[in-house]
Amino acid sequence: MLNKLTFLVGARYGISRRHSQLVSFISSLSIASLVIGVALLVLVMSIMNGFDRELRERILGIMPQATIYQHYGIQDPQPLIEELVAHPQVRAAAPFVQLQGLLAHQKRVSPVNLFGIDPQQEAQLSSLKDYLPEQGFDQLTESDQGILIGRGIADKLQVQPGDSVSLIIPRTGSGNPTPNIRMLKVLAVFDSGTEIDHGLALMGLEQASALSEFPGAVTGIRLQVDDLFDAPRVVRQLVNDLPPGFYGSDWTRTQGNLYEAIHMSKNLVEMLLFLIIAIAAFNLVSTLIMVVVDKQGDIAILRTLGASTGEIIGIFMVQGGLIGLIGTSLGVALGVLLSLCVTDVVQWLERVFNVRFLESDVYPISYLPSDLQWPDVARIAFTALVISFFAALYPAWRASRIQPAEALRYE
Repeated sequence: MLNKLTFLVGARYGISRRHSQLVSFISSLSIASLVIGVALLVLVMSIMNGFDRELRERILGIMPQATIYQHYGIQDPQPLIEELVAHPQVRAAAPFVQLQGLLAHQKRVSPVNLFGIDPQQEAQLSSLKDYLPEQGFDQLTESDQGILIGRGIADKLQVQPGDSVSLIIPRTGSGNPTPNIRMLKVLAVFDSGTEIDHGLALMGLEQASALSEFPGAVTGIRLQVDDLFDAPRVVRQLVNDLPPGFYGSDWTRTQGNLYEAIHMSKNLVEMLLFLIIAIAAFNLVSTLIMVVVDKQGDIAILRTLGASTGEIIGIFMVQGGLIGLIGTSLGVALGVLLSLCVTDVVQWLERVFNVRFLESDVYPISYLPSDLQWPDVARIAFTALVISFFAALYPAWRASRIQPAEALRYE
C-alpha cells in the first residue's frame, strides 16, 4: 500500500502549490484548523495545570494541609507535636491559634481570619515567609502588639506598614458579651497573589491565645505531610491513635471544593477542545473528498497504468497524514510558545491598559498561571494524529472505488 509512488503522489496532492489552487487552498484550510485546535488545547491545558500548581504551592503552602484539634484547646502542645512528627508521613508540625474577628481602621472594617503562630516553627512548614518583606517574621517575634495582614485587607482598610488598626474579637457565651478589642500595629503586608490575601492575618501565638476562648491554650496543631492527596488518611490514622477528644481536618475540607472545581473545569475544557480537533478532522474528511472529486481523472489514469487499489488508498492516506502531521506540528509549536509566554503577555497587557483580568477576591489567584507539561503535549499530539489518520480512511476508500471508464468518459 505504501511505496515510493504513493508517497510522491500523496505529497504532491497534500503540499504542492503548483498544480491545483483548489487542492492547495482546501489543504491549507485543513492545516489551519488543526493548528488552531491543537494550539488552543495545549495553551488551555497549560493554564489549567498552572491553576492546579498554584493551588498546591501557594494556597496550600500557606494554609494548613492538615490539622489536629482538641475540643477545649491544647494546653501543652509540645509533647503532642513530638508524637505527631513521629508519624512517617508527617514532615513538620506547629501550634496555632485561630480566631475570627474584624479589623478596623478609621471608618473602614474588614473581616479577618486571624492565626496566632510561632514564627520559628511556622517557617518550617509554611511558604508565607516568601511573600513577606525581609525580616517580616522576625518583627512578629519581637513585637507583642504587631500584626501581619494580606494585601487585600490592607487595600480595603487603606493602611500601610506602621499604621495602627483595631482588632475586634467577639466573645462566645451570654455571661460576658463584650468583645475583645486590641490596638495593633501593622508590621508588614504580604502579597501571595491569591484569595488568601483578602482574609488572612497573623499575630504572635501567645498574644492570640490571650484573646481566645481558652487563654494559654492553642487551637490546634498544623501539619505538613509528604503527600497532599494522602492527607485525609494520615489525619484519620493520627486521630485514631490519640486519646478521646481529639479530632482532625485536612485541606480537602477547606480547599477541596476549589481543587475539584479546577479539575472539573480542566476535564470539561479538555473535552471541548478535543471536540475542536474532531471538528478539524471532519474538515479533513471533506477536504479529502473534494480532492478525490477533483482528481478523479488522475486516479483513473493511475488505475489504467496499473496502480492497485491499495496504492490508491495509500496516496490519500499519505495526503491526510501529511496534513495531520503538518497541522499538529505547527499547532504544538504555537501552543508551546503561547504557554511559555502567556503569563508575561497578560501581565504586560494589564500594565499597558491599566486593567486587571483576574482579581483575587473573585478568582483563586490574581494572575494567569501557566504550567507546560510535556506528557500533556505528547497526548494531545498523539490524539490529533490518530484522529487525522482515521479521518483519512473514508476518503481514501472512496478514491479506491472510482471506476476508470466512468471517470474518463467526459475527459
